[in-house]
Amino acid sequence: MDITQLILDDHYEQRRRFAMLEQMDPGDTTALGAVWSRLAVFLEVHAAAEEKIFYPELLAAGLSANGPGGRETVEEETLDAIHDHNDIRDAALAVAGHEVGSPDWWTAVGAANEANSEHMGEEEREGLTYFRRHASLRLRHDLAVAFAAFEAVNFAGVPVVDKDPETYVRNTEQRVSAEGADGSLGIGSLRGIQQV
Repeated sequence: MDITQLILDDHYEQRRRFAMLEQMDPGDTTALGAVWSRLAVFLEVHAAAEEKIFYPELLAAGLSANGPGGRETVEEETLDAIHDHNDIRDAALAVAGHEVGSPDWWTAVGAANEANSEHMGEEEREGLTYFRRHASLRLRHDLAVAFAAFEAVNFAGVPVVDKDPETYVRNTEQRVSAEGADGSLGIGSLRGIQQV
C-alpha cells in the first residue's frame, strides 16, 4: 500500500460520486439527497485523514529536505491544501441550505464539485508528487495503513471544522521538530487511531 495511491483512489471515488449525481433523475430528491449526504461525509473524512496523517508527514519531508524545493514548497502546498479543505467544507455546508434538487441546490453542488476538483488537481500535481519523490516506500506504506484505518473508524463522519492554514502549518512544524531527528510524527502506527 502507498498513501499517495490511497489518496488518488479517494479522488477517483469523489469524482465518480459527483458524476453519479449529475446522471441521476433530478426529480428523485430522495436518491439525490442520499447520494449527496454520503459524498459530503466522504469529502470531510478524506480531508480530516489528510490533515491528520498526510500533511504532517509532507511537512516533515520538506523540513528534512536539503536544497530548493524543500520547506518552502511543502509549506506553500500545505497552506493551500488546508485553505482548499476549508473552501470544500464551506461549499458542502452551503448545499445543506437548499432544498434537494432545487436550482440553488444544484448550483451549490456544482460549487462544491469545482472547489474539490481544483484541490485534487493541485494536490495530485504538487503534494503527492513531492511525497512520492521524497518519502520512503516503508513510510508511504505505514501511512497508508494509518490512513485506511482512520477512514474506516470514521466512516460515519467527523466534525466539520475550518482550520486556519497558518496555524495548522506552524503547529505541525513545531510537532515535527519536537519529534526528533527522523522527522517522523509516529503516525504510521495503528496505535492511537481513534474516531474523531
